[in-house]
Formats: sequence, structure tokens, C-alpha cells
Amino acid sequence: MDVSGPFSCPICLEPLREPVTLPCGHNFCLACLEALWPHRGPGGPGGSGATARCPLCQEPFPDGLQLRKNHTLCELLQLRQSGPSQTPAPAPAPNQASVPEPSAPCAPEPWPEGEEPVRCDACPEGAALPAARSCLSCLASFCTAHLRPHERSPALRSHRLVPPLRRLEESLCARHLRPLERYCRTERVCVCDACAAQEHQGHELLSLEQERALQEAESPEVLSAAEDRLDELGASIAQSRRTVALIKSAALTEREKELLALKLALEEGGTSGSGPPKELSFTKSSQAVKAVRDLLTLACANQWEFLQGMGRDTDNSQKLGLEADTESQDPDSTNGLESEESRDYFLKFAFIVDLDSDTADKFLQLFGTKGVKRVLCPISYPESPMRFTHCEQVLGEGSLDRGTYYWEVEIIEGWVSVGVMAEDFSPREPYDRGRLGRNAYSCCLQWNGRNFSVWFYGLEAALPHPFCPTVGVCLEYADRALAFYAVRDGKVSLLHRLRASKPRRGGSPPSSSSPFQSRLDSHFPNLFTHRLKPAFFLESVDAHLQIGPLKKSCISVLKRR
Repeated sequence: MDVSGPFSCPICLEPLREPVTLPCGHNFCLACLEALWPHRGPGGPGGSGATARCPLCQEPFPDGLQLRKNHTLCELLQLRQSGPSQTPAPAPAPNQASVPEPSAPCAPEPWPEGEEPVRCDACPEGAALPAARSCLSCLASFCTAHLRPHERSPALRSHRLVPPLRRLEESLCARHLRPLERYCRTERVCVCDACAAQEHQGHELLSLEQERALQEAESPEVLSAAEDRLDELGASIAQSRRTVALIKSAALTEREKELLALKLALEEGGTSGSGPPKELSFTKSSQAVKAVRDLLTLACANQWEFLQGMGRDTDNSQKLGLEADTESQDPDSTNGLESEESRDYFLKFAFIVDLDSDTADKFLQLFGTKGVKRVLCPISYPESPMRFTHCEQVLGEGSLDRGTYYWEVEIIEGWVSVGVMAEDFSPREPYDRGRLGRNAYSCCLQWNGRNFSVWFYGLEAALPHPFCPTVGVCLEYADRALAFYAVRDGKVSLLHRLRASKPRRGGSPPSSSSPFQSRLDSHFPNLFTHRLKPAFFLESVDAHLQIGPLKKSCISVLKRR
């Protein structure tokens, strides 16, 4: 006997026993309702507790509702049970479509180990089975057995079933209490149909499935951008580590110099036999270093006066084999002495340098015509045959081929090289030969984060001078010389002057004191057979420099970090 349809209980799916009809018209077993509403007690849902709802349509009922047996339905059930057991089902009319069989029941979703599954809201309390689906219309979760009405009843098939949700209220619109079924790409928020029709008209609306597919398609691009950013951060971190290592190395070198100077001062004081004192303070070390420096300064000053006297004495010069036009008459030409000159003298030869954007490497960002900074992301400069392609360099506008020129550069941050380069030098040379000072067509002064040094034709000569943010460059084209100065408080002090040594009397070549000077003597004069341009090389990833305004105040346009 077929007991499905209106004669079966939607809760237990068995033939109705003591049927009870709710005000909404749905029929249930009295025992099933009492098990579903245990807080109502055995007299019906008239006791205290939460508001009762129909397990099928979720319609609420008043607290005073009494559950009463439907006697008419009981008699109908008895007649069906007493009727013939084998009654053929009537054939459908020719114009009547057959009702499709209900689909197979949904199996419960597998849950991760250790996580409590969502329980069925229709099962008796304490014996609820794991839910197979959640209904966004009924706002309840159902196990496989209690989900069958949604699969068989045409009125319930339009409900939206989703995998079990632990908190159904989070899947509803807080304003309309309706399922969130749309995604607004304009405001990037999930909305219900009512919100889409009222507040999001004209916006780009997609279904949740379409938005999911789009985001999954875009995820590789987002991941690639994140990986590029990680690579940039990794390069920045590596550069920071190198800078820290250089600072530590410089600090260690300075400490060793202080200890050596202190040891010499103690030995000169007659305390070498007793050894150094047990306790040394920083103040005593500084005093000892200052004393040694004062002695060296006095000795250098005396030696300078002695050399000047020799230059004025013609007879002594002839005895020593010196030339009448010795470089000692030029205060700028002495590299080993700390002498200061007025900056106003050099401003008479001031040359306004403007950076040439057609020569800037793609990893250099220009700030007008005076500032330049190295960046990690390449800049889309227009094509130019004069642009550097392998070295982070830029040239100044204008050519220098006669007279004396002077300009200033402020080192704001990082490793920076300043100098000159031949106008006809190829900007497409590889990195090892195209860098400033690594070929016969350029020379420069470099600050490498620890000390100054000069470069020419691939050779380097370190300088003992401390860091100075403002560097003056003086090109004496007629004399075939290039000098670098430290600029402070309206004074300039010579850092180094690059110039080939003059031949001895009789035409014999000079005896060079170092391989670097020998390289200068052999090739440096050839550099001045070309028209030259101011050149700048930003070596480290944080390098940043500014062309000085050549005013007496020498105030930088950019704020120093």
C-alpha cells in the first residue's frame, strides 16, 4: 500500500499516526511534534519557551496553540488501510505530463577530522544527525531523511539549498533577511535581490558563482604581483644588509685606528714598559687621538711651509732637480694636505648642469633637471640612441671642450659616483666596461658608503677623507686636470686632483709612485682629446643625488633624509 504523499509524516516519513494538523495546513504525527518541541510539554505547544514553527514551512504559531488530533484524517487513514492492498495506479491522461520521480537524496558533506558537523534542525534533540544541506529559505539545516520533502514537494523545490552552514544568519542580508545571491563589483559587496533592485541600480552585478570564477581567474595575476613585490623587498633587504655590513666594517676599522693611536701616545709618554692602564674610558681615547692629530697637523703645516720655501728658492730648486713651474705653486694640486680655499673663487667658473633625460637609464627617476634617484621598477622612457642600457647612469647637457668649469653635487643617499665622460662614448657598453671610471673614456669620484675613492680606466685609489655630502667638481680642460673638493660652510678643501705627472727635465718619464698614477700618466691626457660631459653613476638601489644650485647658501632643493 502506498502511504506516500499527504498520508505520510514529513518528519519520520512513515504513515501518519495520530495525525495533527497545524494552522498552516501541514499534517504531522503527534509524537513527532512532541519530540521536536520537547519544551512544550505533553499538552501541546502551550507551555513556556521559544515560539513554535512548522517544520515544513517555518510558519510561527502562537504560544497558546493546542495540538489536537485530526479525527477526519484518522478515519481516512483507516479506510485506506482496510481497502484492497493491490490497487493499480490510474494511468495518466494523454494530455497530462507524468510527475518525475524524486532525485536521489543528498549525502551528508564530509567534515574535516576533529571538527563538529552541522546538525539537522528537524531531528529530535539529542539525536540529531549530521545535516546534508542548509535551506536559505527555511533558515534551517536538514539531514538526508528530512531533506526529502524539499526534493519531492514542488512547493519546496524552489528553495535554495547550499552545503551545510553553521551560522545561517551570516548568509542573509541584515536589512531584508533574504539570501545574499548577488555580488556588486562596483562597491565590492554581496547583496540580496532586494538590495540589487533598490540601492545598486546601474551597478555591475554578478551571481556569486560568476564572481567566484572571475576571482579564481585573476588569482594568478595577483599572486604574480605579490611575488614581484616580495622580490623587490628581498633586494631592498639584501642592500640593507650590505649597508649594515659596511657600517660594521667601518666601525671596526675606526676602533682599530683609535686603539693604535692610543698605543702610540702611551708609548711616547714613557708608559710602554708598564703596559696600558686597566681601565680605558672613551674620553681618554678621544683626547689621545686628538693629541696625535694635532701633532700630525703641525708636522704637515711645517712641511708645507718648507716646500713653499723650496719653491721660491731658485738655487735650491736647481740643486734638487725641480722644475720652475712645479705644482707646489698651485694650492689645489696637493692631494695629501688639508688646505681650505674660499668657495667664491670657484663660483667664478660656475657651470649650470642640467640632467639630460635622453641619456638616463630606465632604472633612474629624474626630478626635473637637477635631481635623480635609482628605483626598482623600470620607467618607460622613450627610445633614444643616447640612453644607457646596462648601467644606472645619466649625463649632463652641454659639452665641455675648453676653459675651466665648476659644478657641485649633493649626495643624499647611497653609493654615488660623479665625474666626466667622453661625449662619443657608447651608452650600450656592457656593465663591466660601461660604468663611470671603468674605461679610458671617463673618470670619477666615488662614495661607496665607507670612504671616498677615485676611478680611472678600471683602477681605484682610496682616499682618507671623511664623508662630505656636498662635492665640488672642477674641470680644467686646458690643463687636462680634474679636481674634486669637499664643500663646507663657504670653504672648499681638496679631496683629490687627477692629472698626469709632468716629465722630468730632459724628457725622461716620471717615476710613478703607484699603479693608479702610472695609469694616469699613460692614458689620462687622451681623455681630453674628446668633448666631455658631466656624468653621474648611481650604484646602490637606494642611491639619490641632487645637482647643487651653485648659490652661496648652497641649500639643497630636496630635503635630505
